[in-house]
Amino acid sequence: MSALAIVRPEEVGLSSNRLARISAWMRIQIEAKRTAGIVTLVSRRGKTAFLDVAGQADVARAQPMTTDTIFRIYSMTKPLTSVAIMMLYEEARFQLDDPISRFIPAFANQRVYVGGSRGKMETVPAAREITFRDLLTHTSGLTYGFMEATPVDGHYRSNRIDFQTQETTLKELVEKAAEAPLLAHPGTRWNYSIATDVLGYLVEVISGVPFETYLKEHVIDPLGLVDTDFHVPETRHARLAANYAPDGKGGLQLIDDPAQSRYLRPRTVNSGGGGLVSTAADYARFCQFMLNKGTLDGKRLLGRKTIELMTSNHLKGDMADMGTPRFSETTYEGIGFGLGFSVMIDPAKAQILGSPGEYAWGGAASTAFWCDPSEDMFVVFLTQLMPSSSYPFRRELRVLTYQSIVE
Repeated sequence: MSALAIVRPEEVGLSSNRLARISAWMRIQIEAKRTAGIVTLVSRRGKTAFLDVAGQADVARAQPMTTDTIFRIYSMTKPLTSVAIMMLYEEARFQLDDPISRFIPAFANQRVYVGGSRGKMETVPAAREITFRDLLTHTSGLTYGFMEATPVDGHYRSNRIDFQTQETTLKELVEKAAEAPLLAHPGTRWNYSIATDVLGYLVEVISGVPFETYLKEHVIDPLGLVDTDFHVPETRHARLAANYAPDGKGGLQLIDDPAQSRYLRPRTVNSGGGGLVSTAADYARFCQFMLNKGTLDGKRLLGRKTIELMTSNHLKGDMADMGTPRFSETTYEGIGFGLGFSVMIDPAKAQILGSPGEYAWGGAASTAFWCDPSEDMFVVFLTQLMPSSSYPFRRELRVLTYQSIVE
């Protein structure tokens, strides 16, 4: 699949007139100054049927958004890291129900927060150890410091357990995280967390090579993701978009200048949970690989049964049943979680257009993708606006893409 070779939408059962609503919607977002620029790509039956850009990649420099603009994809890194660890799973290097302490001894004898304040947290021994599946499904009991919801989150912040900003090593940060109490007993609650960063370190420990090297040699390069990396090479600096946040006055404020961004240079900590930059064309190739059930352009990275397992719901019910009724701007009624992806269980319960079995995720700067096997369709949406809960871009775009299906 060439992501940028556009076919007539009608060739793949989509309506040109209905897809045009996406373009109009994109321009409304730009004119309202909700975000600076957008790239949207819709593919069906292995062919790109819609690709449009709107707005600017960098407002201050009047740099227009283009189809090859490079974006910080943050948590859209997680599916690639999940593919990497599952490649090692296919080599029988571990089982999903293995405790991760087998490879990271610091995670033995974990304790769980049950009360108290950050100064004196009350804890009890964990009912069981964290497993690989717990990490992949975000039911490990780990958390993120930026959540700012519990004393455990505060502990992460005060101890700088942050894979985005620290310049130490993956090993040091993971072992520091292992010292913190868990938010819940493993397997009992869905809680978004640094779990995929821990998976990145497990890739490193199990494979015996640095995580970023393994990801590049086994996932990024074989899939032909030419602009996907943990930093932007000097020859491509001009293509990196600026990152923005709402300014509280109906406009935007710059939060990461592409001319001075930390993404312009290699880092010592490469975040499996949120460290990559990418483009619409690259992420479209990853989505097609997933829809092809593990293969792209004749190269097979994962077996069909592995992809089917990864994109099945592994929770006891939906994410709301597991303690997360809402995340970002999206309700999680009717939505489960697989091994690295959210999974649609019931569109009616989720109150959104979609198909059972569709899998997805997004990033902190409002990026998103979803793959729908029953419709043989995927969507990639890229912009740079934090936080992702600022506007319901993803929910609105879901409606706009699904309403374009005419056969």
